Amino acid sequence: MATADHTEFDDVVTATDQTGDGPATRYPGAREHSTKNPAMEYQSIPPAESFLDRLWDALATTPQRERFLRWIGPILVTLLAAGTRLWNLGSPKSLVFDETFYVKDAYTLSHLGYEGSWPANADTQFAAGNVNIYSKVASFVVHPPLGKWLISLGFDAFGGATNPVSWRISTAVVGILAVVLLMVIAKYLFQSTLVATIAGLLMAIDNNAIVMSRVGLLDNFVMFFALLGFGAILLDRKWTRVRLAAWIANREKHGKSTDWGPALWWRPWLILAGLAFGLDAAVKWNGIYFLAGFAIYTVVVDIVARRHAGIPFWLSGTIFKQGPVSFLLTVPIAVAAYMTSWTGWFVTKGGYDRTYADVPGNAWKGAFAWVPHSLQSFVQFEKEVYNYNINDHTPHPYAANPLTWLLMTRPTSMYFSSANNGQNGCTSSTCWSSITGIANPLIWYAGVAAVLYLLYRLIRYREWRTGLILAGVGAGYLPWLMYTDRTVFQFYTIAFEPYMILAIAFVASQLIGARGDPPLARARGTRWIAVFLVLCVAISIFFWPLSTGIQEDYRFIQAHYWLASWM
Repeated sequence: MATADHTEFDDVVTATDQTGDGPATRYPGAREHSTKNPAMEYQSIPPAESFLDRLWDALATTPQRERFLRWIGPILVTLLAAGTRLWNLGSPKSLVFDETFYVKDAYTLSHLGYEGSWPANADTQFAAGNVNIYSKVASFVVHPPLGKWLISLGFDAFGGATNPVSWRISTAVVGILAVVLLMVIAKYLFQSTLVATIAGLLMAIDNNAIVMSRVGLLDNFVMFFALLGFGAILLDRKWTRVRLAAWIANREKHGKSTDWGPALWWRPWLILAGLAFGLDAAVKWNGIYFLAGFAIYTVVVDIVARRHAGIPFWLSGTIFKQGPVSFLLTVPIAVAAYMTSWTGWFVTKGGYDRTYADVPGNAWKGAFAWVPHSLQSFVQFEKEVYNYNINDHTPHPYAANPLTWLLMTRPTSMYFSSANNGQNGCTSSTCWSSITGIANPLIWYAGVAAVLYLLYRLIRYREWRTGLILAGVGAGYLPWLMYTDRTVFQFYTIAFEPYMILAIAFVASQLIGARGDPPLARARGTRWIAVFLVLCVAISIFFWPLSTGIQEDYRFIQAHYWLASWM
Protein backbone atom coordinates (compact mmCIF):
# COMPACT_ATOMS: atom_id res chain seq x y z
CA MET A 1 0.00 0.00 0.00
CA ALA A 2 1.31 3.43 -0.90
CA THR A 3 -0.13 5.63 1.81
CA ALA A 4 1.31 8.77 3.34
CA ASP A 5 2.95 8.48 6.72
CA HIS A 6 0.64 11.06 8.28
CA THR A 7 1.21 10.23 11.94
CA GLU A 8 4.66 9.57 13.22
CA PHE A 9 4.14 6.17 14.79
CA ASP A 10 0.90 5.10 13.11
CA ASP A 11 2.47 2.87 10.47
CA VAL A 12 3.52 0.26 13.03
CA VAL A 13 1.49 -2.93 12.75
CA THR A 14 1.63 -5.07 15.88
CA ALA A 15 2.93 -8.57 15.26
CA THR A 16 5.96 -10.61 16.22
CA ASP A 17 9.04 -9.39 14.41
CA GLN A 18 11.65 -11.52 12.71
CA THR A 19 13.57 -11.97 15.95
CA GLY A 20 10.53 -12.58 18.11
CA ASP A 21 11.33 -9.81 20.59
CA GLY A 22 8.94 -7.04 19.74
CA PRO A 23 6.36 -5.65 17.36
CA ALA A 24 7.09 -5.92 13.69
CA THR A 25 7.38 -2.76 11.64
CA ARG A 26 5.43 -2.46 8.41
CA TYR A 27 6.15 0.46 6.13
CA PRO A 28 4.04 1.99 3.39
CA GLY A 29 4.74 0.02 0.27
CA ALA A 30 5.27 -3.27 2.13
CA ARG A 31 4.08 -6.44 0.41
CA GLU A 32 0.45 -7.32 0.95
CA HIS A 33 -1.29 -10.67 0.50
CA SER A 34 -3.79 -10.77 -2.33
CA THR A 35 -5.67 -13.25 -4.47
CA LYS A 36 -7.36 -13.08 -7.82
CA ASN A 37 -10.35 -15.02 -6.49
CA PRO A 38 -12.73 -12.64 -4.64
CA ALA A 39 -14.46 -15.63 -3.05
CA MET A 40 -11.25 -16.47 -1.24
CA GLU A 41 -10.52 -12.88 -0.19
CA TYR A 42 -11.68 -13.44 3.39
CA GLN A 43 -10.56 -17.01 3.93
CA SER A 44 -8.47 -17.33 7.07
CA ILE A 45 -5.47 -19.27 5.75
CA PRO A 46 -2.28 -18.45 7.62
CA PRO A 47 0.71 -18.06 5.31
CA ALA A 48 3.56 -20.52 5.53
CA GLU A 49 6.36 -19.33 7.77
CA SER A 50 9.78 -18.35 6.50
CA PHE A 51 13.04 -19.95 7.55
CA LEU A 52 13.73 -17.09 9.98
CA ASP A 53 10.39 -17.63 11.67
CA ARG A 54 10.85 -21.38 11.93
CA LEU A 55 14.41 -20.97 13.24
CA TRP A 56 13.25 -18.53 15.89
CA ASP A 57 10.42 -20.80 16.98
CA ALA A 58 12.83 -23.74 17.21
CA LEU A 59 15.39 -21.87 19.32
CA ALA A 60 13.29 -19.53 21.48
CA THR A 61 11.43 -22.27 23.30
CA THR A 62 11.66 -20.71 26.77
CA PRO A 63 11.71 -17.11 28.07
CA GLN A 64 15.33 -17.56 29.12
CA ARG A 65 16.40 -18.70 25.65
CA GLU A 66 14.41 -15.89 24.09
CA ARG A 67 16.23 -13.31 26.22
CA PHE A 68 19.55 -14.93 25.38
CA LEU A 69 18.83 -14.82 21.65
CA ARG A 70 17.67 -11.23 21.92
CA TRP A 71 20.94 -10.14 23.53
CA ILE A 72 23.54 -12.39 21.95
CA GLY A 73 23.72 -10.54 18.62
CA PRO A 74 24.24 -7.03 20.05
CA ILE A 75 26.72 -8.37 22.62
CA LEU A 76 28.82 -10.10 19.95
CA VAL A 77 28.77 -6.99 17.79
CA THR A 78 29.91 -4.87 20.74
CA LEU A 79 32.76 -7.28 21.43
CA LEU A 80 33.71 -7.16 17.75
CA ALA A 81 33.73 -3.36 17.83
CA ALA A 82 35.91 -3.45 20.93
CA GLY A 83 38.32 -5.88 19.32
CA THR A 84 38.74 -3.91 16.09
CA ARG A 85 39.30 -0.68 17.98
CA LEU A 86 41.46 -1.81 20.90
CA TRP A 87 43.72 -4.45 19.34
CA ASN A 88 47.32 -3.19 19.16
CA LEU A 89 46.07 0.37 19.71
CA GLY A 90 49.55 1.59 20.63
CA SER A 91 50.88 0.99 17.11
CA PRO A 92 52.37 2.99 15.56
CA LYS A 93 54.18 4.60 18.44
CA SER A 94 54.58 7.89 16.62
CA LEU A 95 52.07 10.69 16.25
CA VAL A 96 50.07 10.19 13.06
CA PHE A 97 48.52 12.87 10.85
CA ASP A 98 46.73 15.56 12.93
CA GLU A 99 47.61 13.86 16.19
CA THR A 100 50.54 16.23 15.98
CA PHE A 101 48.12 19.04 16.85
CA TYR A 102 45.40 17.51 19.01
CA VAL A 103 47.47 15.20 21.18
CA LYS A 104 50.07 17.81 22.04
CA ASP A 105 47.32 20.39 22.58
CA ALA A 106 45.57 17.93 24.88
CA TYR A 107 48.75 17.49 26.89
CA THR A 108 49.36 21.20 27.44
CA LEU A 109 45.65 21.77 28.03
CA SER A 110 45.71 19.27 30.87
CA HIS A 111 48.77 20.97 32.41
CA LEU A 112 48.15 24.65 31.72
CA GLY A 113 44.39 24.96 31.21
CA TYR A 114 45.04 26.24 27.69
CA GLU A 115 47.02 25.08 24.65
CA GLY A 116 50.71 25.90 24.91
CA SER A 117 53.38 26.02 22.21
CA TRP A 118 55.90 23.36 21.18
CA PRO A 119 59.35 23.68 19.65
CA ALA A 120 60.10 22.68 16.08
CA ASN A 121 60.37 18.94 15.44
CA ALA A 122 58.64 18.16 18.73
CA ASP A 123 56.84 15.08 17.39
CA THR A 124 59.90 12.84 17.49
CA GLN A 125 60.75 13.85 21.04
CA PHE A 126 57.13 13.51 22.15
CA ALA A 127 56.88 9.98 20.76
CA ALA A 128 60.19 9.14 22.42
CA GLY A 129 58.80 10.13 25.82
CA ASN A 130 60.31 13.62 26.13
CA VAL A 131 56.92 15.31 26.59
CA ASN A 132 57.74 18.22 28.91
CA ILE A 133 59.32 20.43 26.28
CA TYR A 134 56.34 22.70 25.74
CA SER A 135 56.22 26.41 26.37
CA LYS A 136 53.66 28.37 28.38
CA VAL A 137 53.33 30.74 25.43
CA ALA A 138 49.83 30.27 24.05
CA SER A 139 49.31 28.52 20.73
CA PHE A 140 46.66 29.64 18.23
CA VAL A 141 44.14 26.80 17.98
CA VAL A 142 41.27 26.53 15.54
CA HIS A 143 39.02 24.05 17.38
CA PRO A 144 37.28 24.28 20.76
CA PRO A 145 38.83 22.37 23.67
CA LEU A 146 36.30 19.64 24.58
CA GLY A 147 37.68 16.97 22.25
CA LYS A 148 41.20 17.65 23.49
CA TRP A 149 40.05 17.47 27.09
CA LEU A 150 38.58 14.05 26.28
CA ILE A 151 41.85 12.91 24.70
CA SER A 152 43.72 14.02 27.82
CA LEU A 153 41.65 11.67 30.00
CA GLY A 154 43.80 8.78 28.80
CA PHE A 155 47.10 10.29 29.93
CA ASP A 156 46.73 9.47 33.61
CA ALA A 157 44.88 6.20 33.00
CA PHE A 158 47.65 4.72 30.84
CA GLY A 159 50.86 5.91 32.37
CA GLY A 160 51.12 9.38 30.90
CA ALA A 161 51.61 10.65 27.37
CA THR A 162 54.61 8.37 26.76
CA ASN A 163 52.21 5.53 25.94
CA PRO A 164 50.47 5.90 22.53
CA VAL A 165 47.43 4.06 23.93
CA SER A 166 46.94 6.98 26.33
CA TRP A 167 46.22 9.45 23.56
CA ARG A 168 44.05 7.08 21.50
CA ILE A 169 41.98 5.27 24.11
CA SER A 170 39.31 7.99 24.36
CA THR A 171 38.52 7.91 20.64
CA ALA A 172 38.51 4.10 20.76
CA VAL A 173 36.04 3.97 23.66
CA VAL A 174 33.81 6.54 21.95
CA GLY A 175 33.94 4.45 18.76
CA ILE A 176 32.73 1.39 20.70
CA LEU A 177 29.97 3.38 22.42
CA ALA A 178 28.87 4.74 19.05
CA VAL A 179 28.28 1.18 17.80
CA VAL A 180 26.16 0.44 20.88
CA LEU A 181 24.25 3.71 20.54
CA LEU A 182 23.60 3.05 16.85
CA MET A 183 22.11 -0.36 17.69
CA VAL A 184 19.86 1.20 20.34
CA ILE A 185 18.65 3.82 17.85
CA ALA A 186 18.11 1.22 15.10
CA LYS A 187 16.17 -0.98 17.51
CA TYR A 188 13.89 1.93 18.37
CA LEU A 189 13.49 2.94 14.73
CA PHE A 190 12.81 -0.48 13.25
CA GLN A 191 11.53 -2.47 16.24
CA SER A 192 13.82 -5.33 15.27
CA THR A 193 16.84 -6.69 17.10
CA LEU A 194 18.02 -8.34 13.88
CA VAL A 195 18.03 -5.08 11.94
CA ALA A 196 19.66 -3.28 14.88
CA THR A 197 22.38 -5.93 14.99
CA ILE A 198 22.98 -5.53 11.24
CA ALA A 199 23.39 -1.76 11.69
CA GLY A 200 25.83 -2.25 14.56
CA LEU A 201 27.80 -4.86 12.64
CA LEU A 202 28.27 -2.55 9.65
CA MET A 203 29.51 0.24 11.92
CA ALA A 204 31.75 -2.16 13.83
CA ILE A 205 33.53 -3.44 10.72
CA ASP A 206 33.62 -0.38 8.51
CA ASN A 207 37.26 0.43 7.94
CA ASN A 208 36.93 4.21 8.07
CA ALA A 209 35.04 3.95 11.37
CA ILE A 210 37.81 1.67 12.66
CA VAL A 211 40.56 4.09 11.59
CA MET A 212 38.81 7.09 13.15
CA SER A 213 38.50 5.13 16.41
CA ARG A 214 42.21 4.29 16.47
CA VAL A 215 43.74 7.76 16.05
CA GLY A 216 43.75 10.71 18.42
CA LEU A 217 41.68 13.04 16.26
CA LEU A 218 38.50 14.95 17.08
CA ASP A 219 36.02 13.74 14.48
CA ASN A 220 34.96 10.58 16.33
CA PHE A 221 33.72 12.80 19.16
CA VAL A 222 31.81 14.94 16.65
CA MET A 223 30.14 11.80 15.32
CA PHE A 224 29.24 10.48 18.78
CA PHE A 225 27.71 13.66 20.23
CA ALA A 226 25.75 14.23 17.03
CA LEU A 227 24.43 10.66 17.19
CA LEU A 228 23.48 11.19 20.84
CA GLY A 229 21.54 14.30 19.84
CA PHE A 230 19.91 12.37 16.98
CA GLY A 231 18.70 9.74 19.44
CA ALA A 232 17.26 12.46 21.68
CA ILE A 233 15.40 14.01 18.73
CA LEU A 234 14.00 10.57 17.93
CA LEU A 235 12.65 10.19 21.47
CA ASP A 236 11.30 13.75 21.45
CA ARG A 237 9.07 12.96 18.47
CA LYS A 238 7.17 10.29 20.39
CA TRP A 239 7.12 12.39 23.57
CA THR A 240 5.58 15.32 21.67
CA ARG A 241 3.03 13.16 19.86
CA VAL A 242 1.75 11.68 23.13
CA ARG A 243 1.31 15.13 24.68
CA LEU A 244 -0.42 16.52 21.61
CA ALA A 245 -2.81 13.57 21.74
CA ALA A 246 -3.56 14.34 25.40
CA TRP A 247 -4.20 17.99 24.54
CA ILE A 248 -6.62 16.99 21.76
CA ALA A 249 -8.47 14.65 24.11
CA ASN A 250 -8.78 17.40 26.72
CA ARG A 251 -9.98 19.87 24.11
CA GLU A 252 -12.67 17.49 22.89
CA LYS A 253 -13.70 16.59 26.43
CA HIS A 254 -14.32 20.19 27.45
CA GLY A 255 -15.55 21.36 24.06
CA LYS A 256 -13.04 24.17 23.90
CA SER A 257 -12.61 26.12 20.71
CA THR A 258 -9.49 25.40 18.74
CA ASP A 259 -6.50 27.71 18.93
CA TRP A 260 -2.85 27.64 18.05
CA GLY A 261 -2.35 24.59 20.20
CA PRO A 262 -0.25 24.12 23.32
CA ALA A 263 3.22 25.47 23.89
CA LEU A 264 4.98 22.35 25.16
CA TRP A 265 7.54 23.66 27.64
CA TRP A 266 8.52 20.32 29.13
CA ARG A 267 10.34 18.44 26.37
CA PRO A 268 13.21 16.74 28.22
CA TRP A 269 14.52 14.92 25.16
CA LEU A 270 14.70 18.16 23.22
CA ILE A 271 16.69 19.68 26.08
CA LEU A 272 19.06 16.69 25.98
CA ALA A 273 19.40 17.14 22.22
CA GLY A 274 20.40 20.78 22.74
CA LEU A 275 23.00 19.69 25.29
CA ALA A 276 24.40 17.00 22.97
CA PHE A 277 24.65 19.37 20.00
CA GLY A 278 26.25 22.02 22.22
CA LEU A 279 28.89 19.51 23.29
CA ASP A 280 29.29 18.59 19.63
CA ALA A 281 30.05 22.21 18.74
CA ALA A 282 32.48 22.30 21.69
CA VAL A 283 34.54 19.65 19.88
CA LYS A 284 34.38 21.18 16.40
CA TRP A 285 32.30 23.97 15.01
CA ASN A 286 30.60 21.70 12.49
CA GLY A 287 28.57 20.45 15.45
CA ILE A 288 26.59 23.69 14.98
CA TYR A 289 25.31 22.27 11.70
CA PHE A 290 23.62 19.43 13.56
CA LEU A 291 22.05 21.88 16.01
CA ALA A 292 20.73 24.04 13.17
CA GLY A 293 19.70 21.11 10.99
CA PHE A 294 17.67 19.38 13.66
CA ALA A 295 16.20 22.69 14.83
CA ILE A 296 14.74 23.07 11.34
CA TYR A 297 13.65 19.43 11.39
CA THR A 298 11.90 19.90 14.74
CA VAL A 299 9.97 22.93 13.50
CA VAL A 300 8.87 21.08 10.36
CA VAL A 301 7.64 17.98 12.19
CA ASP A 302 5.94 20.14 14.82
CA ILE A 303 4.06 21.87 12.02
CA VAL A 304 3.02 18.54 10.51
CA ALA A 305 2.02 17.09 13.90
CA ARG A 306 -0.15 20.10 14.72
CA ARG A 307 -1.75 20.01 11.33
CA HIS A 308 -2.68 16.36 11.79
CA ALA A 309 -4.00 17.20 15.26
CA GLY A 310 -6.54 19.50 13.64
CA ILE A 311 -5.04 22.71 15.01
CA PRO A 312 -5.83 25.66 12.73
CA PHE A 313 -3.31 28.33 11.91
CA TRP A 314 -0.82 25.52 12.21
CA LEU A 315 2.00 27.40 10.55
CA SER A 316 1.61 30.50 12.72
CA GLY A 317 0.95 28.39 15.77
CA THR A 318 4.23 26.55 15.42
CA ILE A 319 6.40 29.44 14.31
CA PHE A 320 5.14 31.99 16.82
CA LYS A 321 4.18 29.77 19.76
CA GLN A 322 6.00 26.44 19.86
CA GLY A 323 8.94 27.65 17.76
CA PRO A 324 10.27 30.15 20.33
CA VAL A 325 9.73 27.59 23.10
CA SER A 326 11.76 24.97 21.22
CA PHE A 327 14.47 27.58 20.65
CA LEU A 328 14.63 28.34 24.37
CA LEU A 329 14.79 24.63 25.21
CA THR A 330 17.78 23.92 22.96
CA VAL A 331 19.91 26.95 22.11
CA PRO A 332 20.66 28.34 25.60
CA ILE A 333 21.77 24.96 26.93
CA ALA A 334 23.83 24.39 23.78
CA VAL A 335 25.54 27.75 24.27
CA ALA A 336 26.11 26.98 27.96
CA ALA A 337 27.68 23.62 27.09
CA TYR A 338 29.94 25.28 24.54
CA MET A 339 31.05 28.05 26.88
CA THR A 340 31.66 25.62 29.75
CA SER A 341 34.19 23.77 27.61
CA TRP A 342 36.28 26.97 27.62
CA THR A 343 36.52 27.12 31.42
CA GLY A 344 40.27 26.55 31.36
CA TRP A 345 40.75 29.51 29.01
CA PHE A 346 38.64 31.81 31.20
CA VAL A 347 40.12 30.90 34.59
CA THR A 348 43.72 31.27 33.42
CA LYS A 349 45.51 34.24 31.88
CA GLY A 350 47.79 32.50 29.40
CA GLY A 351 45.37 31.44 26.65
CA TYR A 352 45.59 32.86 23.15
CA ASP A 353 44.04 36.38 23.05
CA ARG A 354 43.07 35.93 26.71
CA THR A 355 44.14 39.50 27.63
CA TYR A 356 43.38 41.10 24.26
CA ALA A 357 40.83 43.56 25.69
CA ASP A 358 43.23 44.58 28.45
CA VAL A 359 45.55 46.17 25.88
CA PRO A 360 44.86 49.92 25.64
CA GLY A 361 42.70 50.71 22.63
CA ASN A 362 41.32 47.18 22.20
CA ALA A 363 38.43 47.29 24.67
CA TRP A 364 34.91 47.98 23.43
CA LYS A 365 33.52 51.45 23.85
CA GLY A 366 30.06 52.93 24.05
CA ALA A 367 27.01 50.82 24.85
CA PHE A 368 29.02 47.60 25.23
CA ALA A 369 31.85 48.96 27.34
CA TRP A 370 30.39 47.20 30.39
CA VAL A 371 31.04 43.73 28.94
CA PRO A 372 33.82 42.00 30.94
CA HIS A 373 37.22 42.13 29.25
CA SER A 374 37.51 38.34 29.35
CA LEU A 375 34.35 37.99 27.27
CA GLN A 376 35.47 40.74 24.88
CA SER A 377 38.77 38.92 24.42
CA PHE A 378 36.90 35.66 23.82
CA VAL A 379 34.78 37.23 21.08
CA GLN A 380 37.96 38.53 19.41
CA PHE A 381 39.52 35.07 19.62
CA GLU A 382 36.44 33.46 18.05
CA LYS A 383 36.48 36.03 15.23
CA GLU A 384 40.07 35.11 14.42
CA VAL A 385 39.21 31.40 14.46
CA TYR A 386 36.24 32.02 12.15
CA ASN A 387 38.37 33.99 9.69
CA TYR A 388 40.94 31.21 9.68
CA ASN A 389 38.37 28.47 9.12
CA ILE A 390 36.63 30.09 6.18
CA ASN A 391 39.89 31.17 4.55
CA ASP A 392 41.91 27.98 4.95
CA HIS A 393 42.88 27.20 1.37
CA THR A 394 46.32 25.73 2.12
CA PRO A 395 47.09 23.04 -0.48
CA HIS A 396 47.26 19.54 0.96
CA PRO A 397 47.96 16.29 -0.90
CA TYR A 398 44.98 14.55 0.72
CA ALA A 399 42.46 17.38 0.48
CA ALA A 400 39.10 16.10 -0.79
CA ASN A 401 36.45 18.37 -2.27
CA PRO A 402 33.10 17.79 -0.51
CA LEU A 403 31.50 17.27 -3.91
CA THR A 404 33.53 14.05 -4.19
CA TRP A 405 32.94 12.71 -0.68
CA LEU A 406 30.06 10.43 -1.65
CA LEU A 407 32.24 8.98 -4.43
CA MET A 408 35.11 8.43 -1.96
CA THR A 409 37.76 9.41 -4.48
CA ARG A 410 40.40 10.76 -2.07
CA PRO A 411 40.68 9.01 1.31
CA THR A 412 43.21 10.34 3.81
CA SER A 413 46.53 8.65 4.47
CA MET A 414 47.14 8.98 8.21
CA TYR A 415 50.45 7.14 8.35
CA PHE A 416 52.94 5.52 5.98
CA SER A 417 56.32 3.86 6.34
CA SER A 418 58.43 1.53 4.23
CA ALA A 419 61.10 -1.04 5.01
CA ASN A 420 63.53 -3.11 2.98
CA ASN A 421 64.20 -6.80 3.37
CA GLY A 422 65.46 -7.54 6.86
CA GLN A 423 64.24 -4.27 8.34
CA ASN A 424 61.50 -4.27 11.00
CA GLY A 425 60.71 -7.91 10.26
CA CYS A 426 60.25 -7.39 6.50
CA THR A 427 60.70 -10.66 4.62
CA SER A 428 60.03 -9.28 1.11
CA SER A 429 62.13 -7.02 -1.05
CA THR A 430 60.07 -4.06 0.13
CA CYS A 431 57.36 -3.75 2.77
CA TRP A 432 54.86 -0.98 3.37
CA SER A 433 52.87 -0.03 6.45
CA SER A 434 49.94 2.31 5.99
CA ILE A 435 46.94 3.68 7.86
CA THR A 436 44.47 5.03 5.31
CA GLY A 437 40.88 6.04 5.98
CA ILE A 438 39.35 4.01 3.18
CA ALA A 439 35.80 3.09 4.14
CA ASN A 440 34.66 -0.43 3.32
CA PRO A 441 33.77 0.23 -0.35
CA LEU A 442 30.73 -2.04 -0.33
CA ILE A 443 29.30 -0.48 2.84
CA TRP A 444 30.05 3.04 1.66
CA TYR A 445 28.56 2.80 -1.83
CA ALA A 446 25.61 0.78 -0.53
CA GLY A 447 25.04 3.59 1.97
CA VAL A 448 25.04 6.19 -0.80
CA ALA A 449 22.54 4.12 -2.82
CA ALA A 450 20.38 3.61 0.29
CA VAL A 451 20.30 7.36 0.96
CA LEU A 452 19.06 7.98 -2.59
CA TYR A 453 16.41 5.28 -2.10
CA LEU A 454 15.26 6.89 1.14
CA LEU A 455 15.00 10.23 -0.65
CA TYR A 456 12.68 8.58 -3.16
CA ARG A 457 10.58 7.03 -0.41
CA LEU A 458 10.36 10.33 1.46
CA ILE A 459 9.02 12.06 -1.65
CA ARG A 460 6.56 9.26 -2.44
CA TYR A 461 5.39 8.10 1.00
CA ARG A 462 6.40 10.95 3.37
CA GLU A 463 7.67 8.47 5.97
CA TRP A 464 8.91 9.96 9.22
CA ARG A 465 11.75 7.43 9.54
CA THR A 466 13.21 8.25 6.16
CA GLY A 467 12.89 11.97 6.89
CA LEU A 468 14.70 11.65 10.22
CA ILE A 469 17.56 9.59 8.77
CA LEU A 470 17.96 11.96 5.83
CA ALA A 471 18.01 14.90 8.26
CA GLY A 472 21.08 13.32 9.87
CA VAL A 473 22.81 12.88 6.52
CA GLY A 474 21.90 16.39 5.43
CA ALA A 475 23.06 18.07 8.65
CA GLY A 476 26.40 16.28 8.47
CA TYR A 477 27.05 16.69 4.75
CA LEU A 478 25.17 19.49 2.99
CA PRO A 479 26.71 22.47 4.87
CA TRP A 480 30.15 21.45 3.61
CA LEU A 481 29.03 22.14 0.06
CA MET A 482 29.35 25.83 0.93
CA TYR A 483 33.10 25.30 1.37
CA THR A 484 34.13 23.46 -1.78
CA ASP A 485 37.24 25.63 -2.09
CA ARG A 486 38.32 25.11 1.52
CA THR A 487 40.92 22.53 2.58
CA VAL A 488 38.83 19.62 3.92
CA PHE A 489 39.27 15.86 4.11
CA GLN A 490 37.32 12.70 3.35
CA PHE A 491 37.47 11.49 6.97
CA TYR A 492 35.10 14.32 7.96
CA THR A 493 32.38 12.01 6.61
CA ILE A 494 32.55 9.96 9.83
CA ALA A 495 30.18 12.59 11.29
CA PHE A 496 27.29 11.43 9.07
CA GLU A 497 28.31 7.85 8.34
CA PRO A 498 26.00 6.41 11.07
CA TYR A 499 22.98 7.77 9.21
CA MET A 500 24.13 6.19 5.96
CA ILE A 501 24.29 2.90 7.85
CA LEU A 502 20.79 3.52 9.21
CA ALA A 503 19.70 3.99 5.60
CA ILE A 504 21.15 0.56 4.79
CA ALA A 505 19.35 -0.84 7.84
CA PHE A 506 16.09 0.60 6.53
CA VAL A 507 16.58 -1.20 3.23
CA ALA A 508 17.47 -4.39 5.11
CA SER A 509 14.24 -4.14 7.09
CA GLN A 510 12.33 -3.84 3.83
CA LEU A 511 14.02 -6.89 2.31
CA ILE A 512 13.69 -9.07 5.41
CA GLY A 513 10.10 -8.00 6.01
CA ALA A 514 8.04 -8.99 9.02
CA ARG A 515 6.38 -12.15 10.24
CA GLY A 516 3.29 -12.68 8.13
CA ASP A 517 4.85 -11.39 4.91
CA PRO A 518 5.07 -13.89 2.01
CA PRO A 519 7.74 -16.42 3.06
CA LEU A 520 9.31 -16.65 -0.40
CA ALA A 521 9.82 -12.91 -0.50
CA ARG A 522 11.29 -12.95 3.02
CA ALA A 523 13.59 -15.82 2.12
CA ARG A 524 14.80 -14.04 -1.00
CA GLY A 525 15.40 -10.80 0.91
CA THR A 526 17.17 -12.62 3.73
CA ARG A 527 19.51 -14.33 1.25
CA TRP A 528 20.41 -10.99 -0.30
CA ILE A 529 21.18 -9.48 3.10
CA ALA A 530 23.21 -12.53 4.13
CA VAL A 531 25.33 -12.36 0.97
CA PHE A 532 25.79 -8.62 1.44
CA LEU A 533 26.97 -9.04 5.03
CA VAL A 534 29.37 -11.86 4.18
CA LEU A 535 30.93 -9.75 1.43
CA CYS A 536 31.17 -6.74 3.77
CA VAL A 537 32.99 -8.81 6.39
CA ALA A 538 35.36 -10.26 3.77
CA ILE A 539 36.20 -6.82 2.38
CA SER A 540 36.76 -5.40 5.86
CA ILE A 541 39.18 -8.23 6.62
CA PHE A 542 40.97 -7.53 3.35
CA PHE A 543 41.37 -3.84 4.25
CA TRP A 544 42.31 -4.59 7.86
CA PRO A 545 46.08 -3.98 7.30
CA LEU A 546 45.34 -0.47 6.01
CA SER A 547 43.11 0.21 9.01
CA THR A 548 45.77 -0.73 11.57
CA GLY A 549 49.14 -0.09 9.92
CA ILE A 550 50.17 -3.74 9.71
CA GLN A 551 53.35 -4.14 7.70
CA GLU A 552 52.84 -6.16 4.51
CA ASP A 553 54.51 -6.77 1.18
CA TYR A 554 54.21 -3.56 -0.84
CA ARG A 555 52.40 -5.38 -3.67
CA PHE A 556 49.74 -6.56 -1.24
CA ILE A 557 49.28 -3.01 0.08
CA GLN A 558 49.07 -1.67 -3.46
CA ALA A 559 46.26 -4.14 -4.19
CA HIS A 560 44.04 -2.17 -1.82
CA TYR A 561 44.20 1.02 -3.86
CA TRP A 562 41.29 0.20 -6.13
CA LEU A 563 41.25 3.73 -7.53
CA ALA A 564 44.39 5.54 -8.60
CA SER A 565 43.34 8.53 -6.47
CA TRP A 566 43.40 6.34 -3.34
CA MET A 567 47.19 6.03 -3.55
